[in-house]
Amino acid sequence: MMKFLTHSILSVIICAVAFAVERPNFIVILADDLGWADVGWHGGEIKTPHLDKLADQGAKLEQFYVLPVCTPTRAALMTGRYPIRHGLQVGVVRPWAQYGLPLDERTLPQALREAGYSTHIVGKWHLGHFQPPYLPTKRGFDTQYGHYNGAIDYFTLARDGGHDWHRNDQECQDKGYATTLLGDEAVRVIEQAQAEKPFFLYLPFNAPHTPLQAPAESVKRYSHIAQKERRNYAAMIACLDEQVGRVAAALEAKKMTTNTLIFFSSDNGGLLGVGGGSNGKFRAQKGTLYEGGTRVCALANWPGQIKPGTIINEPLHIVDLYPTLLKLAGGILEQKHPLDGHDAWPVITAGKPSPHEDILINAMPNSAAIRMGDWKLVINGSITANELKKANAKNAAAENIELFHLAEDPYEKNNLAGKNPEKVQQLRSRLDAYRAAALPPKAEDEPANYKAPRVWGE
Repeated sequence: MMKFLTHSILSVIICAVAFAVERPNFIVILADDLGWADVGWHGGEIKTPHLDKLADQGAKLEQFYVLPVCTPTRAALMTGRYPIRHGLQVGVVRPWAQYGLPLDERTLPQALREAGYSTHIVGKWHLGHFQPPYLPTKRGFDTQYGHYNGAIDYFTLARDGGHDWHRNDQECQDKGYATTLLGDEAVRVIEQAQAEKPFFLYLPFNAPHTPLQAPAESVKRYSHIAQKERRNYAAMIACLDEQVGRVAAALEAKKMTTNTLIFFSSDNGGLLGVGGGSNGKFRAQKGTLYEGGTRVCALANWPGQIKPGTIINEPLHIVDLYPTLLKLAGGILEQKHPLDGHDAWPVITAGKPSPHEDILINAMPNSAAIRMGDWKLVINGSITANELKKANAKNAAAENIELFHLAEDPYEKNNLAGKNPEKVQQLRSRLDAYRAAALPPKAEDEPANYKAPRVWGE
């Protein structure tokens, strides 16, 4: 009882101090399946002037890690904890899934709301929608706008024939192109923000995830690109960039620029070929444990707080956003479940080294990867989806072990495992500890009688 009272009193004191100073607004923007080489500041052919401006005037996070696919990354962002803690480390929440982000997890919007923030999600949720308690407005968001599933149609706003567009977790019949609708709503949130109450705006675009769809006038701008998939993909990124520009302009109009931290990242690496993406020289793509699947383009922008032209080459992970934002907000980090993330603010603003002893890339039943310093261990990184499914069924797989020194070999061409058995064992020991602590994956196969509802979430 005394411990509880002490914690409560401490919370009141910390919050009182936070309210006494001006706290920043937070805008966290996620792209979906954006390739490393598909932004202007990485020399890509796709023009992203608004993102480039934010990157040039802030910090480029050049060794920023996420998970190989969508749902795990979002779970890590929302909790500051690796998805092995949630059983969400394999695959994504499918439309038919009877699970979501566990309800006993404290989410970032919940924590920020406790610290006095208004909280808003505009975009893709993808963390469970099969029961009302799993929906965004039950997980800490004051307002919600957008969709629950991945891979929706950008014009019909449907997935598998079921309508998937919602406002405050109720069916919404707005019409238009999904990316533009999300930009409209994000601008509206900023315009309605109150100066005396800071806000957290989570803006997870579904672009440029498949289906590769964009307005005809946007596609025409990239008519010089021969491949249809790449052409449409480029147009989708251009549309996303335009909406980011509108968000930045809305902040400027409200004179909020100097008190707003904008963070931008992709949720995983680009999907090559039919996905239209490019990860440059990085190995492989979305869905893999290699750098092409997990190291993504990311930036942080806060005028007056982050020095323009900053380049961060220290490894950071999306789990770091939770403690970083919460500390800046004057919130409480003490909670039921321990965090995997660390405060990244000294790295971004003061040139400090990465706070991570190691970064878990992911740990699945028969494949995994971890980074420690410049070393990266990958187990069964090249195993195909069908091979992995068969291996999971047998609960066994022949191991392919790869060790890379990323400072010398960022493109993972030279496997040094045979020459460095002690280093392999060091990383393997840490990786095994993570795997031993992991919850069983919750991924479900599509049921034989699966049929989409008229409206998702009902």
